[in-house]
Amino acid sequence: MAVIVAVWREEKHDEMSEAANGTEPQLDLGWMDRTGPWDTRAEPGKYGLTIADISIGEYGEAPEVSDNLTGRPRGAAARPASYRIGAYAVRSKNEIWLDNASFLYEEALQRQWSSATDVPWHTIEPLPDDVEQAECQLATFLTEVEFVAGDVPARWVSLTTPDFYEPRQVLLAQVMDESRHMDVFRKRALANGGGLMQATGATAGFVGSIDLSRDFTEMSSRLHISGEGAVLTLFRMGELMAQNEAEKVIYRLCAQDEARHVAFGVMHLRYMSETAPERREEIHCYLDEAEGGLIGAANPVGQLTPTSESMAIILGGGKEHFDDGMNKIIAIRRRQLQEYRKRVVSAGFGERFENGRSRVAQLIEEAAA
Repeated sequence: MAVIVAVWREEKHDEMSEAANGTEPQLDLGWMDRTGPWDTRAEPGKYGLTIADISIGEYGEAPEVSDNLTGRPRGAAARPASYRIGAYAVRSKNEIWLDNASFLYEEALQRQWSSATDVPWHTIEPLPDDVEQAECQLATFLTEVEFVAGDVPARWVSLTTPDFYEPRQVLLAQVMDESRHMDVFRKRALANGGGLMQATGATAGFVGSIDLSRDFTEMSSRLHISGEGAVLTLFRMGELMAQNEAEKVIYRLCAQDEARHVAFGVMHLRYMSETAPERREEIHCYLDEAEGGLIGAANPVGQLTPTSESMAIILGGGKEHFDDGMNKIIAIRRRQLQEYRKRVVSAGFGERFENGRSRVAQLIEEAAA
């Protein structure tokens, strides 16, 4: 700090000396010269001034390939001699783009909530020990899962050129959503005389299959389509598992966030399918691997694990009704697989369920029978 102050004082001394000698420092107003139109005016729409409303003129269209490695905002004039601030790996538009990014971002802003004040924690009352332990085990699992769901998108944000700021904004909103999910399930584990239970290994499992993805589309196929899609089904079925109004609100609010994240993955795959058809086979390979996770131990209703056992106790109403709970888990698994197929079909890759490629196609047929 002392060095900075000394330099500033020296510059001011030089300016005063120039003024005393009758010479004034010359202004450099080169930043006022623009190559594009100056009179661009964005008008607020029905929902205020959204990022869709400011995507106009030279600011509207993202380039198909970006050469911006300096952090320059899209539409801003380049600064001479600027240096690189990031090694952006995602510089082709179809690698990360989706057509409804602006809508998803604005929805995320409008539907933010607080785990401290928007959940009626006072409605939680003492539960039987086995049910409370099961609730805490499920909360532990969900805390692990949401950690990965926030950590992975954060890494890809820093690897994406600023020219594609719309999907970056959605991913940043997802990081905020997932951080809130992490703390709300941790709070549930500690709110009723219980505590965090056994770590399930879900973090390591998801990191191994998602965080080591080689490009963004591979990551999104695994995280948004398969991983978060499976969790979304659990949240939507939260009314069955909830023991009180607080838990109902938690599942309801988390589900609305999770639905946006899943929509991001679906719309990105759809855009990729339409603009880069040569990559369809590659994406099918990503879905092949993602389906392995869907039917594996990382999915709480995929195999018998501490998490599925805890869910069976919750759904059955205690250890003595474990079998009843398992029957409900089977119903949740059926819905989970059906919703996965709908997402993949919507993304434009439904042929995998017709040509025998899908690893879950037979399970879906058996569940529907």
